[in-house]
Amino acid sequence: MGDPIVESRSSQQESAPLSAERLSSSRAAHLELEDGTRYEGRAFGARCSISGEVVFATGMVGYPESLTDPSYRGQLLTLTYPLIGNYGVPARCADDPLCPGFESSRIQAQALVIQNLSRDYSHWNAASSLEQWLIEEGIPGIEGVDVRALTRRLRENGTIRGRLLIDESPDRDEVANAPYQDPGSRNVVAEVSCTEPILHRCGVDGAPRVILVDCGAKTSIVRSLMARGADVLQVPWDHDFVAEQGDAVLLSNGPGDPKMASETVNNIGRALEQSRPLMGICLGNQLLALAAGFDTYKLDFGHRSQNQPCVEVGTSRCWVTSQNHGYAVDGASAPDGWEEWFVNANDGSNEGIRHREKPFFSVQFHPEANPGPLDAAELFDRFLELVR
Repeated sequence: MGDPIVESRSSQQESAPLSAERLSSSRAAHLELEDGTRYEGRAFGARCSISGEVVFATGMVGYPESLTDPSYRGQLLTLTYPLIGNYGVPARCADDPLCPGFESSRIQAQALVIQNLSRDYSHWNAASSLEQWLIEEGIPGIEGVDVRALTRRLRENGTIRGRLLIDESPDRDEVANAPYQDPGSRNVVAEVSCTEPILHRCGVDGAPRVILVDCGAKTSIVRSLMARGADVLQVPWDHDFVAEQGDAVLLSNGPGDPKMASETVNNIGRALEQSRPLMGICLGNQLLALAAGFDTYKLDFGHRSQNQPCVEVGTSRCWVTSQNHGYAVDGASAPDGWEEWFVNANDGSNEGIRHREKPFFSVQFHPEANPGPLDAAELFDRFLELVR
């Protein structure tokens, strides 16, 4: 099989500003939760209604990265910071699939829920406003929501499904009368994965090759590996990566219930019969765990923030990490030969596992960050040291 080549370049393409007529006016909208709770607000972005799982994230910055993170597929993303959009959106790179500032080629969240939208923006790298970008991508938003009250409700009652209904949108009645959409009930990994292998070359002769199993991989994972002198072969979620030539395997992040990606779990089980180094990130932690014999479960409201404290088991070291997940590994279900590696300092949930003898390990948090702190970036170095 010939490997298609993707070269990373830094060229940027300016977007023409939208006319004032295309920018939204103050249309009434409301967010309706499955339990009957209703939050009034004003629509912005695309003029359409949508349904999905309502989640919240507590980061102060990083909305372009968060919105394009494939792990938010099927979700209505609530940002708790009260002012969003003040630094705009960077230019998209038309010919660079690994364009910095974005974690995929499109917005992945179903909708954006915020308190205050800044239509004025200022940043040296900004090319458009947040609202203009949402319109271009066909994504609706609602502002004027008391996001702190909404977050408290989600924390007290757990993640819940909801509808964003925008007055005068042509599909409002259809969405209002349809069942609530639940991304956990379908294989959303298949929706965000690449469909054919892609080879990213770092430009270093004799570079090790990492096989990246794309379950919704963030582009910053690819960039992190290439920056450390590794070529990356990105393959679809259900690809037989065990048969591929490569020095190591990395299981990516991604959306939804890990048990929906049974083909990936089966392939990982075969990979565990080998000794090739294997690392997992976020969903990759859960997929590796299932293949090894752990169990997984859904968290009440998930971890979606840039300051989650994770303690390395057996040490006093606490890592400040970026996270975005709604499911977790049951650390108490560890099979023979495996152990918990990290635990969350807030709720004690699992944040990583490793094999006691073989070069297999994974973390629930994001060492590539974007957005968030880079405390855990050294894990990429540890991983590549296994193949050098």
